[in-house]
Amino acid sequence: MQSVVIVLLGIVGMLFGWFFYSKFIAEKIFKMDDNFVTPAHELEDGVDYVPTNKVVLWGHHFTSVAGAAPIVGPAIAVYWGWVPAVLWVVFGTIFFAGVHDMGALWASARNKGKSMGALSESVIGKRTRALFMIVVFLVLLMVNAVFGVVIAKSFVSQPNAVFPAWSAIVVALVIGQLLRRKVSLIPLCLIGVGILYYTIYLGSGMPISLPDEMFGLSANANWIIILFIYAAIASLLPVWMLLQPRDFINGMQLLVGLVLLYGAVFVSMPDITAPAFNTQTAVDTPSIIPLLFVTIACGAVSGFHGIVSSGTSSKQLNKETDGRFVGYLGAVGEGMLALITLVAVSGVALAVSPEEWHEIYSHLGAGSVSAFINGGANLIESGWGISQEVASTLLAVMVVLFAGTTMDSGVRLQRYIIQEWGDIYNISIIRNGIVATLIAVLSCLLLAFGAGGADGSGGMIIWPLFGSTNQILASLTLLVISVMLIKANRPAKYTLIPMSFVLVMAFFAGVIKLGEYYQQGNWLLVTLDLLVLVVSVLVMLEAWSVIVKHRKDSADITEQ
Repeated sequence: MQSVVIVLLGIVGMLFGWFFYSKFIAEKIFKMDDNFVTPAHELEDGVDYVPTNKVVLWGHHFTSVAGAAPIVGPAIAVYWGWVPAVLWVVFGTIFFAGVHDMGALWASARNKGKSMGALSESVIGKRTRALFMIVVFLVLLMVNAVFGVVIAKSFVSQPNAVFPAWSAIVVALVIGQLLRRKVSLIPLCLIGVGILYYTIYLGSGMPISLPDEMFGLSANANWIIILFIYAAIASLLPVWMLLQPRDFINGMQLLVGLVLLYGAVFVSMPDITAPAFNTQTAVDTPSIIPLLFVTIACGAVSGFHGIVSSGTSSKQLNKETDGRFVGYLGAVGEGMLALITLVAVSGVALAVSPEEWHEIYSHLGAGSVSAFINGGANLIESGWGISQEVASTLLAVMVVLFAGTTMDSGVRLQRYIIQEWGDIYNISIIRNGIVATLIAVLSCLLLAFGAGGADGSGGMIIWPLFGSTNQILASLTLLVISVMLIKANRPAKYTLIPMSFVLVMAFFAGVIKLGEYYQQGNWLLVTLDLLVLVVSVLVMLEAWSVIVKHRKDSADITEQ
């Protein structure tokens, strides 16, 4: 019954975060105001700036930030033991992720929907903007290139997931048109989710595979190309047409998946077979501090969320106060997914005995998406009696759809960054949406195939940098929000304390990894890691100088 205790404590903690802590931050610190005219209304263009129902926007935001990361990170980090992983997920969600995501939405909405990179210029300075946007683009490049590989490999290994994954796009396009015609949201939601689950049922008996070789490329490589062609088209369509309804339906699908998984825990009450603290780790296992805090990012706190909050979500915010529902509750949804992942990979659903669990988790990184799918499917089968084949397909589709929605938003966000560079440096050609999208997609494909050869898996080469880079970005986002609060003479400790903790852990992890890359002779990763570390230090110094100057000016005014 250990799993039930973990789940109950996690739920109680996150409910406290939503009903009390988020309300305090939104009302007393950010001072969100219903009368404030959001960029969605001020700059409405029907493509990117579109006032959106907060429930629909929550679905978009939630599935865009979720991806596969809140599954992959916890499924790997449980290797150190389930106690530290659970604590970081729960407390990270309440005091770090929710404040970070809601804060990024608020900061961007207060500045005409600018991305955090562009926003950093007006908050801190021009040099900060240039440095910040390098880190943002690098994170987006990693996410898009790698998620393309993850989805392609899932299609190859789980052909049952192909039909429902592509069917979801058709369902989303139809729902987008009906929502535009003011059809009621609730019946559309029920019908859309019902159709999606019916396609999962059909897909479990309808595997679709590409030929092992086509056009001189492997099936994996061809799927990557198809996925980026789709992502390019999706990123140029108005958000109401595909992005919003696709993400909303996926969000509802996740809620159903979470109900099935959490319900199965209460019905079957599985024991935890993983150790609370793993004392049987391999000799070469890195230290839990700081690596735990960069291994579990999404599900605790993640810099990528700040990109989405200030990139797409802030441009669709109908009311400023909706930012609490979209940002903080989106983080809570991720935390709930990360928490149930930990239960699925820690309990008897995955391994009957502690010895068997240690065989599966023989080294760090041994458990990942496959451990979640297997453990989760066994959990659903034992709790609800749904066959393991159908349950496995359901969870595989959930992972694929999440990764796909993140990729949709990621390419769109890369386009925004490139267009912002066009505005900043007065390069008219890359201000064009089609040109900017082509540059975004080609940069990802160049990394995928240029570094990975004909297989298209080159994005994996720089993926080891993602953990520390992503968390450094989270700390920089919290820093920009903190400077905004200080300039507005509001308490900044609620963002400065999380910022300081995340920065120290991420910077420490980056330094450790730098040593590893140097010993391996991997000069590409050495260069990129060093670049990120130097950029983070420079941004911090710039921000500190702004804070000192503001305090000095405030003191002078007080004396006068």
